[in-house]
Amino acid sequence: MDKSINRQMELINNYVSNDNAASASKYDPNANVSVKNIATLSSELNKFDRIMLNRKLMTNKITELFGDELAIEYLRQLNDHEIYTHDETSIKPYCASVNLYPFLFEGLIGMGGDSKAPKNIDSFCGTFINLVFALASQFAGAIATVEFLMYFDYFSRKEWGEDYHSKYKDLATLGARPQTIERRIEAYLQQVVYSLNQPAASRGYQSIFWNISVFDKYYFDSIFGDFVFPDGTSPNWDSLNRLQQKFLSWFNKERTKSLLTFPVVTVALLTENNDVKDEEYRHVVAKELSEGQSMFMYMSESADSLASCCRLRNEIADNTFSYSLGAGGVSTGSINVITMNLNRLVQKNISIEEQVKKIHKYQVAYHAIINDYYEANLLPAYTAGFISLKKQFLTIGVNGLVEAAESKGISIIDSKEYNEFVDGILYPIFEQNKLAKEKYGVMFNTEFVPAENLGVKNAKWDQAEGLKVARDCYNSYFYVVESEKTNPIDKFILHGSKYNKYLDGGSALHLNLDEHLDIEQYKQLLKVAAINKTNYWTVNVKNTVCNDCDYIDKSTHTKCPKCGSTNIDYATRVIGYLKRVKSFSKDRQTEEHVRAYSHEIS
Repeated sequence: MDKSINRQMELINNYVSNDNAASASKYDPNANVSVKNIATLSSELNKFDRIMLNRKLMTNKITELFGDELAIEYLRQLNDHEIYTHDETSIKPYCASVNLYPFLFEGLIGMGGDSKAPKNIDSFCGTFINLVFALASQFAGAIATVEFLMYFDYFSRKEWGEDYHSKYKDLATLGARPQTIERRIEAYLQQVVYSLNQPAASRGYQSIFWNISVFDKYYFDSIFGDFVFPDGTSPNWDSLNRLQQKFLSWFNKERTKSLLTFPVVTVALLTENNDVKDEEYRHVVAKELSEGQSMFMYMSESADSLASCCRLRNEIADNTFSYSLGAGGVSTGSINVITMNLNRLVQKNISIEEQVKKIHKYQVAYHAIINDYYEANLLPAYTAGFISLKKQFLTIGVNGLVEAAESKGISIIDSKEYNEFVDGILYPIFEQNKLAKEKYGVMFNTEFVPAENLGVKNAKWDQAEGLKVARDCYNSYFYVVESEKTNPIDKFILHGSKYNKYLDGGSALHLNLDEHLDIEQYKQLLKVAAINKTNYWTVNVKNTVCNDCDYIDKSTHTKCPKCGSTNIDYATRVIGYLKRVKSFSKDRQTEEHVRAYSHEIS
């Protein structure tokens, strides 16, 4: 008892004395908490106990399924930092991209709420906000609602007519403050986005990690071509297309007023003949990027997957639509993530393949725990039909790949030697995942995890043991983040299919630039991405945030371009989401400071 109290007293003292909430968090620091506060501190106090509880639950289940020897090995691997189980402070599933169809039938009833199915755009927006908060309380990580804009469009057509997209300037309201349809759309978007960027009590006063998708016509047709709403109508591409473009332009402009972290937006683009197939969306994406839009591009030759929750590339197991069951092709996600420290394993000559076999068993045990919760009716998001355990993956994370190669004297450049090293690591994992699916009846994939705090931890643990460590943070890319020698085109090659073909769970190219490109240059980058099959990428240019006039500029300046003040901060992605750099943990601030921001493309 005294030991537990002393631990919590130490945690309080550490939290109070640190500069920001990310640095103050001992167990899972992240930049999604902007300021220190008593709610976040309170959520920190029992994290150690929850970690110990999670490990007890896991060792009990591993022993039940595979014997006590493997349970002991699980704890050893955690303590020796060969593996890392993400979000051990939570007993929930990890993340989910949800199917919103049950929402149209039951509202929040299936989640234990009182709100019935929405009937108009007003009730849709209000109830949708509550739905996302309710869903987020059931998961440790991100919630993706990739259908959000399609459903928003559905209720907009109900409100203003099937052809509302051609009448944006028509009046929607009369009276003392008449508003156009366009202004009402902006108001509803503002209501949803600002509400979901507010701190959530169930998340320790963090905002919900909320992701949405925008689709080009061909990707949309592939995913939703057979979709039918409960009233028998189908989605309208023309009105949705107008709405998607309106959302992108509105969101980009709104981010000059407030540093809105969420939603993380991904534009899904189908490729053909080494370019984006949809010429309209090639231009839309290039224009938005040239104007400073912060979004991800997911590019694929077939609509077989979505980049939806966190940054996982999730293969869609069943892309059919069933009207009676509400089963769509967007339900996916990850139940559990266990990451291997590749730098440590490689330097100690530990077999990657054997580690993967053990991790599969650990994850099967975790899946069994979650299934027990499901059988006990503790997972309303699943029983209500928003997500299915059968459609979620067990994810093997990798971190420290670049450092592992460096420890072998391999240069991190596009070369036969580096390519063979990468394939030698990732191919065995890929093959074992396929074998494990057949053996255990659950799906596995592999991801370059973002590792916001794990990258720092792995580097420190390896340094303490005397291993070769080239930097203070392991980032999850195929290139050295701080290197000025790797140009943007090389990064597209290194994150293309030549290197990532066995990374079925995803990796993201973060293209750091010191200034924005023009439309034609971004069109060329889209083509470069298509040629190299770089399926998931984004552009980062540090934003300038004025602390005096509150203006946010999408470029990097030494003073505010609006009022001239030098009292400024910068904002960029800490990993996949946008925050002020001063909100990063101290270690991540150091890492950001040495990132290379390219000036020229080639």
